[in-house]
Amino acid sequence: MTQDELKKAVGWAALEYVPQDTIVGVGTGSTAAHFIDALATIKHKIEGTVSSSEASTERLKSYGIPVFELNAVDGIEVYVDGADEITKHMHMIKGGGAALTREKIIAAVAKKFVCVADASKQVGVLGQFPLPVEVIPMARSYVARELVKLGGDPVWREGVITDNGNVILDVYNMKIMEPKQMEHDINMITGVVTNGLFAYRGADICLLGTDTGVVTLEP
Repeated sequence: MTQDELKKAVGWAALEYVPQDTIVGVGTGSTAAHFIDALATIKHKIEGTVSSSEASTERLKSYGIPVFELNAVDGIEVYVDGADEITKHMHMIKGGGAALTREKIIAAVAKKFVCVADASKQVGVLGQFPLPVEVIPMARSYVARELVKLGGDPVWREGVITDNGNVILDVYNMKIMEPKQMEHDINMITGVVTNGLFAYRGADICLLGTDTGVVTLEP
């Protein structure tokens, strides 16, 4: 199977975790897009969605799926989103699509976080994928210097502005042995909005697309 076929398989498999008559949190990226396609087939069975990005909102609305502001809903039963890397402990790196802050907010609200990913995203140690950090624009150079002190090589993702109006620094060459500690340390840098480590709020379950089918992983 191609990588896209694996993403499609897990996107559709995630429907099993969507309760009827509830608000569904929807992530961002190519795998989440397949989930949106699948969700459209049961849109009459859900109350609506909360979206983590403008791109996902547009895709949801193109199917006629209601999209609510997070502040307008009481809660989210399940959040379905992809990952750039995920470990057996359900710790992740996210933010390749620059939507990490909204993704992290929705994940915090959701009762269950279902990660959908192809097998290439599973790793033993996080950090081969550059860690995205969302930064207030005026703090970019300062934050970059502080990230160097933490052992990383930050690179400004030029030309990219997040949906929140901020910039992204991608941190290369970090072997992240203690994800929770690193998530905390980066978030303590003044000017950082948040970083793409999802360790404090990792996935509750991961649907992993493999050549032999969808494998369900739990911590």
